[in-house]
Amino acid sequence: MCSVMGYCDSGLLLEEFQKYFQRTVSRGPDDSRITDTGKGFLGFHRLAIMGLTPSGMQPFSLHGNHLVCNGEIYGFERIKKQLLGKYSFESDSDCEILLPLYEEYGTDMFAMLDAEFACILYDSKTQEYIAARDPIGIRPLYYGRDSKGVMVFASEPKNLVGLCEHIMPFPPGHFYKDGKFVCYCDIAKAENYSDDDMETVCQKIHDKLTAGIEKRLVADAKVGFLLSGGLDSSLVCAVAAQKSQVPIRTFAIGMKEDAIDLKYARQTADYIGSQHTEVIISKKEVLASLEEVIQLLGTFDITTIRASIGMYLVCKAIHEQTDIRVLLTGEISDELFGYKYTDFAPSPEEFQKESQKRIRELHMYDVLRADRCISVNSLEARVPFGDLDFVRYVMSVNPKLKMNTYGKGKYLLRRAFEKGRYLPPEILWREKAAFSDAVGHSMVDYLKEYADTQYTQKEFEEKQKGYAHAQPFTKESLLYREIFEKYYPGQSRMVADFWMPNKAWKGCNVDDPSARVLSNYGASGA
Repeated sequence: MCSVMGYCDSGLLLEEFQKYFQRTVSRGPDDSRITDTGKGFLGFHRLAIMGLTPSGMQPFSLHGNHLVCNGEIYGFERIKKQLLGKYSFESDSDCEILLPLYEEYGTDMFAMLDAEFACILYDSKTQEYIAARDPIGIRPLYYGRDSKGVMVFASEPKNLVGLCEHIMPFPPGHFYKDGKFVCYCDIAKAENYSDDDMETVCQKIHDKLTAGIEKRLVADAKVGFLLSGGLDSSLVCAVAAQKSQVPIRTFAIGMKEDAIDLKYARQTADYIGSQHTEVIISKKEVLASLEEVIQLLGTFDITTIRASIGMYLVCKAIHEQTDIRVLLTGEISDELFGYKYTDFAPSPEEFQKESQKRIRELHMYDVLRADRCISVNSLEARVPFGDLDFVRYVMSVNPKLKMNTYGKGKYLLRRAFEKGRYLPPEILWREKAAFSDAVGHSMVDYLKEYADTQYTQKEFEEKQKGYAHAQPFTKESLLYREIFEKYYPGQSRMVADFWMPNKAWKGCNVDDPSARVLSNYGASGA
């Protein structure tokens, strides 16, 4: 990951800009640079992944225009060849193509990109700033206005705390120009459902996900894999292992008392022949990391915080003990193919509607978790299930086929990889366990027990009334909110609400986001 920041007018001292920008140096520890555009500043903290030489350092400049981009542009070599007749390039960086693309196509270029990106561009001719974010929001971007009314963009809200009164996430699939946010891609919207039959659907799921994984293996820095032992991360690792000339490196984490996933991760690693590392954590480490995790996340959401503790600690170990710089993960599969609670969807239409909602909000929950836990440890996250071609296709599949009428969730995904000996059957067809639970049921129990010691019932009832937006509803949620407010005072609207099952559905009106409280959890915890 890298960090970008843009102050979009004159009036701020360079020293002030540096102070706010330095808060996210861990995202890009290799090099830092700030460019004075003549009408504001663009800053870049670099984590070198593609084009490792100094020539790949940003901000890039071309004909008076300047750009910073935290991104991965897939297939950039092909675009670069098309541009070579008119432009010369100084580096092997994928992001260097963006300024020439802008000169050729203007803001139409954003819809052309197969990329995970967040960029800020200064157009010297119009003397205006343009910003944009990828359709899913895999790369983070936030915005706010300072006391002078100047627009400020940054990779994380922590860059803007104290500078902007109101901080909000930049909407995915949009660009900002002329004071307005313009949608260039609503990735969750399916104009029409595909009429592909079951076999065709499964074959396309297989081919498109495989392509999405393969393109994310390309890096000039070393690549590793988070392996929970669940279906999604196991598939990513299995496909990557088949495509790799040498054993891939996989990493799993679990509580020393009752880690559910460690044995399945070990079984998968043995099967695919990966070089596997286990990270074992304790109650003490969980509780000691809680405040730091909430600070780095910038959220009060219960399930995001729970799931982030294990992810943060495994990434911390990878950063401290290896030379890996890129991590592939299994996020976004749930939102596409269903989660335990979507088994209760009353109709295909409701299933699709829920899936669209979750995809559009991913940047506030699972995608946020993956970005912060990985980037704070100076690593880059790549998310194959977020491949744009793959997401577009799965969202176009008739939701009748995605509904769990098979007695097994994510049936299409499992069936798509049934041939080819990717995984042993007991992994491929294993029941879903939420990551925060699968790290060990004890982890969530410890967090809830700790929160319970912080407030009497009367104190809880009094304090929860102090929050109008996303009011805490348990002692655990109150504890998280109070820690959040310590670092991001008055900024709760950065997160829409708590991630919870759809309470309008029968069987989903629960008071905890864990799948453990659902009646169909079944063998998930075994």
